[in-house]
Amino acid sequence: HNEVVKELLKIKNGFHCDQKRILLNTLGEFMSTIFPYYTKLQKEGTISLSTTPLNHPILPLLVDMRNADVAHPGTNLPEHYLSLEEDAKLQITRAQTLFKETFGHDAVGFWPAEGAVDERTVALYSEAGLKWIATDEAVLFKSLGSDHRDALYHPYQYKGLAMGFRDHGLSDLIGFTYRFWDAERAANHFVSSLQPIIRKGEARTVFVILDGENAWEFYPNNAFDFFDALYAKLSDTEWCSTVGMDEVAQKELKTLPHLAPGSWIHGEFNTWVGHPEKTRGWELIYMTKRDYEHHEAGMTDETKRKIQDHFLAAECSDWFWWYGDDHSTDFGVEFDELFRSHLIEIYLLMNISPPNDLYVPIISDRGGENFLLQPKAPIKPSINGHQNTFFEWVGCGIVDETKLFSTMDRVRGPIEIIRYGHSEKQIYCAFEGDMSQMHKCDTLYLIVEPFDARFEIPLTPLCQTKHSMTESKQIKLEIACGTWLEIAIDFSTIDAKEVQLRFEIEQNGIIIQTLPGYGELEINLETNYAENWFV
Repeated sequence: HNEVVKELLKIKNGFHCDQKRILLNTLGEFMSTIFPYYTKLQKEGTISLSTTPLNHPILPLLVDMRNADVAHPGTNLPEHYLSLEEDAKLQITRAQTLFKETFGHDAVGFWPAEGAVDERTVALYSEAGLKWIATDEAVLFKSLGSDHRDALYHPYQYKGLAMGFRDHGLSDLIGFTYRFWDAERAANHFVSSLQPIIRKGEARTVFVILDGENAWEFYPNNAFDFFDALYAKLSDTEWCSTVGMDEVAQKELKTLPHLAPGSWIHGEFNTWVGHPEKTRGWELIYMTKRDYEHHEAGMTDETKRKIQDHFLAAECSDWFWWYGDDHSTDFGVEFDELFRSHLIEIYLLMNISPPNDLYVPIISDRGGENFLLQPKAPIKPSINGHQNTFFEWVGCGIVDETKLFSTMDRVRGPIEIIRYGHSEKQIYCAFEGDMSQMHKCDTLYLIVEPFDARFEIPLTPLCQTKHSMTESKQIKLEIACGTWLEIAIDFSTIDAKEVQLRFEIEQNGIIIQTLPGYGELEINLETNYAENWFV
């Protein structure tokens, strides 16, 4: 909507330096209006503002590393772990200071980094004067010892601190699924997904919590079309209204007698500790902390402050996110070096030679861990829900969903591996994963582009038999489910050089997994595999 940007968009390319400077100045002017605008919206009661502990640490692990074992028994903990509770308090108070400097008033609520909570960190938030926090449904269900969903749609309080628990199914629809849908269809689907939650005569509060800014870059038009459609639909819906957490915290709250430690990723902490690389990172922090405490006496306040800054930075959750084999990035080596550089700098500030351990890379070389392997040869497997022989799928393409997750994570669905390929007349897909979970799902949707063909495949009877289906555009399917799910798509009657496939798995009316996780499975039907022959 900016006139400068509109004019530059008309030019499209070949920009000169003066135009670049004008654009940067325009962006700077726009950015300077963001915080005042947020403050205005909060004063009007339109939004609630929250913050997060300063360096985005997993506070329950700082306070007591044993929380990881409580949340997931058997987790490999670091040796000789320490309680870093004083650092945890600093992470909270420094975040509050920054918030007040930015918005001119105290923070009322916090989103704990990654929704990570335990009973002690809740006490720290309360002691800091906060009124509310939020986390995930997995934490609530563990706390109650039951996963009955009716319990989810109420605000709670634990030891006087209001808490909201995220509906991860609805949240993940926005975070991961709707980016592939038309905006109007997505908005209608979201609102219709709220209807089953309604209970006559009883107020329900549904907490939809998203992973910051990460989702919007994957939407057309940065999700503006989706938001416009969603907000319009919600505004026109008489039986529901939007409400901020500041207001929710003042409502009647149910009391939670016990709070289980956990985060919004599977209700546990294994994303940040347990894998040898993650555990090694913590051990280096503890080693450095012990050495600092041994040499702290006699240091100037300025040196102590600088050292504390480096400790708080090293406690950031993101270092541990990239360690291990559960998330992937091309910059793992750089992240590793940056993490260790904070600890090295602490020793330099103490005028002590850094231990050799801090110069040894933590992260292993994972250059070969590609989540996507392209097909190498034509395939022609039999469709019966089982891998009859190893050779049926030799030469197929592979999508490894377990290696796909990067800046965002979700409650992962049943499918972990997709195998795919084609013959002269058929496309074949096989899905590996937790078939016991797959059997609990209701429907598999298959979308075939560019034909806008959409198959609705019921999964419950499918897991006992073999099915054939024909879509209105005469695309024929053959499906079977056993030890894995197999699909054959007959493209002999369609005229296309390339097709794109997308799969959606539905359980209890909610899309719990979209495949492939990166968007669409592109298959070139004219690939000359003779160029890729192998023995």
